[in-house]
Amino acid sequence: MSDEIPANSDHFVLTALGEGQGKAFDFIFRNHYKALCAQANVYLHDLDLSQSLVQDCFIKLWEIRKQTPEIQNLSSWLSVAVRNRCIDYLRRQKKETTLDLAAGQTGADYGPDVLFMSHEFEERLVKALLQLPDRCRTAFEYSRFDGLTYTEIASRMNISVKAVEALVSRSLKILRVDLKDYLPLIALLLNFS
Repeated sequence: MSDEIPANSDHFVLTALGEGQGKAFDFIFRNHYKALCAQANVYLHDLDLSQSLVQDCFIKLWEIRKQTPEIQNLSSWLSVAVRNRCIDYLRRQKKETTLDLAAGQTGADYGPDVLFMSHEFEERLVKALLQLPDRCRTAFEYSRFDGLTYTEIASRMNISVKAVEALVSRSLKILRVDLKDYLPLIALLLNFS
């Protein structure tokens, strides 16, 4: 009799979670929470906020527990969920700051039409970003949402600066086509150039 943990132990925990077993959820939480908070804090530089966003991801995991047996790699799924949650938060903060600055500079208040358009745009942007090839999306998000230089992106992605330039350029071309109806708002919110 062996005490070894099977190679895909996630399957057993996720199956138990899918059945609604609270102990499985507790096990996942205890084993991943601290690392995910550290990951979120890299993006946000605010431990309280990082903990809050990670807790949101665990709430989402519980809400979709019936689908969790389909997850192939739990660590990766949680990491991507936290990363996306942080990026969404940063994107909203950047947009609010940009809109506040623009309103302050023009002296105009944004009406409901512009606010509706910005929400509609955000939904379209998220869909468009999901359609990008993975490496293009990663380079674009590092550049536009994380504010990293091409050199920093190249270092993180372990590629050349020229490759980063090509990936971001390709992303911009694709997004300009997909979001052509929103070009003025894109220029304002994301500094498309």
